[in-house]
Amino acid sequence: MGKELAVVLQTAEKLINNIKLVIKGKDDIIEKIVVCLLLGGHVLLEDVPGSGKTTLAKALAASINGEFKRIQMTPDLLPADITGVNIFDLKTSEFKFVKGPVFTNILIADEINRATPKTQSGLLECMEENQVTIDGVTYKLEKPFMVIATENPIDTQGVFPLPEAQIDRFLMKLYMEYPSHDSMLEIFRTHLKKGALEHLKPAVTLAEVMQAAEMIEEVTVEDSMIEYVANLIEATRTHESVILGVSQRGGIALLRAAKCIAALRGRNYVKPDDVKYIAKDVMAHRIILKNNIRIKKSGARDLIIDILEKTAVPTEENIE
Repeated sequence: MGKELAVVLQTAEKLINNIKLVIKGKDDIIEKIVVCLLLGGHVLLEDVPGSGKTTLAKALAASINGEFKRIQMTPDLLPADITGVNIFDLKTSEFKFVKGPVFTNILIADEINRATPKTQSGLLECMEENQVTIDGVTYKLEKPFMVIATENPIDTQGVFPLPEAQIDRFLMKLYMEYPSHDSMLEIFRTHLKKGALEHLKPAVTLAEVMQAAEMIEEVTVEDSMIEYVANLIEATRTHESVILGVSQRGGIALLRAAKCIAALRGRNYVKPDDVKYIAKDVMAHRIILKNNIRIKKSGARDLIIDILEKTAVPTEENIE
């Protein structure tokens, strides 16, 4: 393993082990949210209330020694409440820009599907370009910047489904799900006394996060792997159960995520297993299924599994 990849692995391990102090039985979810952080991506967390979505987001924010802010998304929330607004200062007789909560490192958008489409769209520029434009003036956001949005799938009243353009901005969509019996016992023991999250100390600095993010670029992707991912993306577009398949942005996201997974496995090149490990989380939320399949919660993820099984995999000698 090269010195560059060792930096990525050490940083990721510090973050993962630190978050595990308060999040029990979700090792794969913790690893994937760390991958999102290192790649400068955003994540959508979905599951029933009380499953630990907000706790996971706060634990990540606390682990990087950076700023984090939380917005409770509600129908009366305005885009300016998120991005910021120009206010007239009577003392100077000039307009003064007051920054919104997006000017942070980790932004927790709780129950994002309760905000109106207009407010949801206020996050588009932030998530794609790491900047905010107010009255023609562009303001750069902090680095790293990550949106962790949560939503509850059981609510049907008073919610606004995210539009395709918004969903496509999320690198991954993860599901917390209920823990195993043993994990639940660990959770109870950890959180029986208040303050478990408050006492969580930073594991890395923001500079270490940014350095590790740069080192991921050292991981190579052979042409055979690029073609493999292209075949997976095209398979989502031609599948009989799909109305809208994965975009080019989704394909790039899958390749970048696979590079990070390879680095965490101690390799400087991507293997098919790296793609398979992360494919459901990167691709499933970008697909629109036909109505008879969409009603099934795991329909899109099951479809990705089916596509992975049917798509030819590059041979080992074509990868290394």
